Amino acid sequence: MRHKIAGRKLSRPTGHRMLMLRTMVADLIRHESIRTTEAKAREVRRMAEKVITRGKKGTLHDRRLALAVVTDEAIVRKIFDELGPRYESRPGGYTRIIKLGPRKGDASDMAIVELVP
Repeated sequence: MRHKIAGRKLSRPTGHRMLMLRTMVADLIRHESIRTTEAKAREVRRMAEKVITRGKKGTLHDRRLALAVVTDEAIVRKIFDELGPRYESRPGGYTRIIKLGPRKGDASDMAIVELVP
């Protein structure tokens, strides 16, 4: 039984998976939209929502916890200076997943993850 086991393994070892997701979260925040598979999109959404919520609080502790996920200081600055104030009155749901259909090469379901304006 899989009680209380959250997240997908995405057919990768833990280190590779975590690094890939952290990089995708950084790219999502930098470009405000990325194109990926649906399974990866759902995992990226989970991490990105948590980081943006930290940006809304704005304390030093939250900044350091955000730096533990996204190691690029310019992106963390964007989270706390732009995204935090933008989503101040929003109680969650900072990202949107738009399904695109199957990919041509291997028929994987594709999706776009974007930040809600």
